[in-house]
Amino acid sequence: TGPFPGILDLFGSGGGLCEYRASLLAGHGFAVLALAYFRFEDLPEYLNNVCLEYFEEAVDFMLQHPKVKGPSVGLLGFSKGGDLCLSMASFLKGITATVVINACVANTIAPLHYKDMIIPNLSSDPGKYKITESGLLNLVDIWNDPLEKSNHRSLIPLEEAQGPFLFIVGMDDYGWKSEFYAQIASERLQAHGKDRPQIIYYPGTGHCIDPPYFPLCRASVHSVLGHPVFYGGEPKAHSRAQVDAWQQIQTFFHKHLNGKKSVKPSKL
Repeated sequence: TGPFPGILDLFGSGGGLCEYRASLLAGHGFAVLALAYFRFEDLPEYLNNVCLEYFEEAVDFMLQHPKVKGPSVGLLGFSKGGDLCLSMASFLKGITATVVINACVANTIAPLHYKDMIIPNLSSDPGKYKITESGLLNLVDIWNDPLEKSNHRSLIPLEEAQGPFLFIVGMDDYGWKSEFYAQIASERLQAHGKDRPQIIYYPGTGHCIDPPYFPLCRASVHSVLGHPVFYGGEPKAHSRAQVDAWQQIQTFFHKHLNGKKSVKPSKL
């Protein structure tokens, strides 16, 4: 009957409402809100501007819900949803555990607004895309380096966050330079006297790290771009990573939201 540790679950730049990961997590002792933020019902069709107040309202909704065990919630974000979770953790109260799956440490795609502040989006050069032998778009090189001076304002101030981070990194990610971004996060946090984030690197693993037994998505037609995009990943390594990452995510949230040092061993 609860209450249960609360988690907000965000997906990426394809938009819409994705509930499958939230529903699976709910079977492991969590109260989970799958949060759409564009291309769903009355939400904007395109990600042109993002207001953090919308996400703050979702956090407040969770903390006031009778099934949610306070005084804080966790965040789980993939791709664009990952950098949104990093921004939420950095600027909003009531968040003590954040997991990001193949995410950038800078604000991406659209400017982020919160009160009187604007974080610009990381600049990109669409002309740097490549096309694979199969005719798929490889977009990993279009994003400019967030450490370059001209992009510094797009970096998310992770050092302002109250709780720990877990970065899930696919070493064969063709969506973002996830390994590079995780290292930036680690160095930034340590430079500000904060604990290093937990980073788990998965060799042979692509961009779309789903729960166990979901098929590897090496490529798909991007719902916003309308073109087939290459995401990377080798079937055997990627499948094993999905099993391990799923357990690691649960363990992290149980530890930091529920005060449990371990969970039941995986039956996988």
